[in-house]
Amino acid sequence: MPVAHVKAGSAAVRRKATGIGPVRRIAEELRAQNERFSAAVENMSHGLCMFDADERMIICNRNYIDLFRLDAKVTKPGIRFFDILQHSVEIGIASQTAEQLYAVRKPYIDGAKPSTYEETLADGRIIVISHRPLASGGWVSIYEDVTVQRRSEEELKEQHRRFDAALANMSQGLLMYDADGKMIVRNQRFLELYKVAATDFPFGTTHRDALKRLLELGIYTKIDVDSEVTRTEACLRAGKMQSAYRYLADGRTFLVVRQPMSGGGWVVTFDDVTERRRAEERMTHLAHHDTLTNLPNRSMFRERLDQAMSEAKAAPVAIFSLDLDRFKAVNDTFGHPAGDWLLKRVAERLQRCLRSDKDVVARFGGDEFAIIQSNIRNAVDAEKLAKRIIEVIGKPYRDKGREMHVGVSLGIALYPSDGQDADTLLTNADMALYRGKSEGRNIYRFFEPGMDAMVRERLALEADLEAALPRREFDLDFQPILDIASG
Repeated sequence: MPVAHVKAGSAAVRRKATGIGPVRRIAEELRAQNERFSAAVENMSHGLCMFDADERMIICNRNYIDLFRLDAKVTKPGIRFFDILQHSVEIGIASQTAEQLYAVRKPYIDGAKPSTYEETLADGRIIVISHRPLASGGWVSIYEDVTVQRRSEEELKEQHRRFDAALANMSQGLLMYDADGKMIVRNQRFLELYKVAATDFPFGTTHRDALKRLLELGIYTKIDVDSEVTRTEACLRAGKMQSAYRYLADGRTFLVVRQPMSGGGWVVTFDDVTERRRAEERMTHLAHHDTLTNLPNRSMFRERLDQAMSEAKAAPVAIFSLDLDRFKAVNDTFGHPAGDWLLKRVAERLQRCLRSDKDVVARFGGDEFAIIQSNIRNAVDAEKLAKRIIEVIGKPYRDKGREMHVGVSLGIALYPSDGQDADTLLTNADMALYRGKSEGRNIYRFFEPGMDAMVRERLALEADLEAALPRREFDLDFQPILDIASG
C-alpha cells in the first residue's frame, strides 16, 4: 500500500492542534470561574462556610474567620465541623460546649432542609445562621451579625412601649395627623374626654371629618368647619402653634392646642380646663365687682366710664354720685348683718331704676354708689332718673318683721360740659352730692362751677379747726345753762 506523506498543514496536524485547544480553554475557564467564585466569596458582606457530606469544610471566607474570631491556621479546608466548634469554645467565643452547639445544629444537617436560626456568642453578639443543604451532600451556611440591628429593634420597641405608656397615662387627649392630614395616633384619653368610641374616630380620619363627627354627635354645638380647617392649615403652613378654647354642649371647656411637626403633619392636644376657666372667671369677676352686692366696683366703673365717654360723640353722659341717708342708724339699730341685707336690696332697686343696657350702677364701698347714664338727650333725662331713684330708694324695706327706712342724696355731673375726663367728672359729681347733703336729705343737685370754691372753703375751714384744737386757739365766749324740765 502506498504510504501517505504527512505534510505541514495537513488535516491530521490540524486535528491534533484542535484537540489540545478545547482542554486548555476548559481549564482556563474553570480557573477563571474559580477566581470569580473566590472573589465573590471573599467580598461578601456576610460570613460563608461550605461543608461536604463528611462534615468537612470545603471553603470559608475571611468574614467567617473574623466573625467567630477563629485562627486561620486552624480553620483550613478539610477540618471537621465539630473541630471548628471545639476551636470556638477553646478561644472563648462560644457560649456553650462543642457538644451542645453540635446538638443544636445536627437536626438541621440531618434534615437536609433550608433553615435559619440564631446563636448568641459569649461576647453578646447575635449571629443569624442560614443553613442551606447541597444536592451532593453537605451544606453551605451564611452567617450575619445582627447585633446592632437587634439592639436598634429593641430600642425602637422600647421607644414604642414608652410612647404607648405616655399616651395611656396622659391627662390630655392627643391626636396626631400625618403630612397628608390623616389621623395616625389617638390615645384613650381623647376618647374618654369626648365620651366617644374608637369607631367614631378611626385611624385615617381627616381633621375636617373629625370636626364634622363632633358636630354630628352633638358634642360641639356651633362651629364653622370650613373656617376652622382654613385657619389650621394657615397656621401649619406658617409653622406656628395654634390654640383655642372649645365650648362643649355639656358646659365643659377644652383647650385645644395644635403644634406642627418638623416632618409634616401636626399634633393636637385636648385639655379639660373647665374648672380652671371658671376659677379664672370668678377671679376676674371678683376683681371687678363688689363682693356684697355683686355690682361693678370702682375699678370696673372707671373702665365703663372711659368706654361711655369714648362712645358719647352723639349724646352726652350723666354721672351720679349717691350716698344713703340715715344708713348709720340702721346699722346702729339692727346691726351690721341687717345693714348688709339692706345694701343688697338697695343695689337691686338701683338696678331696676336703669332703663338702658349701657347704664351702669356700681358700689364704691360703705353706702356709696355711682351710676353712669348713657345716651341722654339733656339734663332733663338725668333729672328724671334722679327723681325716680329718690322715690324708689325711699320706700320702706321689710325683713323678718322689721321695717327699715333710708333715703338717698345724689350729685350729678354731665359729660362733656362738667369735665373731659373720668377723674374730673367723679370729683364734680361728689361736689354736687356734698352740696345736696348740706342742704337736706333725699335731694339731688347738678354740679355748678361755683361749688368748687365753696368746697375748697369748707375744706380749708375744717383743716383750720383741726389745727386750732391742739394749739388751744379756741375761746369760750358764751355757755347757756338750761333747766331740762322747764326748757
